[in-house]
Amino acid sequence: MERWLALELASTIRHDGDGGVADDLASVEGVTRWVEAQAESLSGQVRIRELSVDEALRSEIVALRQAVRALFARAVSPAPPSPADTRRLMPVEEALAYLNSVAARESVVPQLDWPSDGAPAVRLVSAEGDPAVRLLAALARAAVDFLSGPHRDRLRACSAPRCVRYFVKSHGRQEWCKPSCGNRARAARHYQRQRQATDGGPAAS
Repeated sequence: MERWLALELASTIRHDGDGGVADDLASVEGVTRWVEAQAESLSGQVRIRELSVDEALRSEIVALRQAVRALFARAVSPAPPSPADTRRLMPVEEALAYLNSVAARESVVPQLDWPSDGAPAVRLVSAEGDPAVRLLAALARAAVDFLSGPHRDRLRACSAPRCVRYFVKSHGRQEWCKPSCGNRARAARHYQRQRQATDGGPAAS
């Protein structure tokens, strides 16, 4: 299954299974676990073993997530954003400026590799020694790549009750981020139809 680092970051705000919202980045320990889980996506960009997460880095990742979710909300418009963001969306211009500023913290330059027995290829090389800076820049670049690429047009906010996730639509009729959300949405619609019928009102279509 294809994964996008920007979507993984946005999805650290999620339904907690009990009607509320959970934040996987609410603590330094939570951020550490999340970063370690992204090791494959960050390979070649961040030396995770050298990274020490502290409260300052946690706060910066949370701020970057806020910017990404604000831009995700813009991407799905005119459909409504995730309900987790409805009352606290970062203004779009502020989100853009923050995302771009974080992406620019790490200077990355192209280097040409041309082995004697192969074709030339370009690799990106960083001179940045601080793994925290490299992590933040890598997360920001992932969001830039996602939002400027073809997957942005298939980005949706899940419409299931209580869900706060964004997802990339994989087929034409997909409304929900995962089957359990679809089951919950259908159950809610069924309950609403039954209640309207009991109250004597018109049944929902």
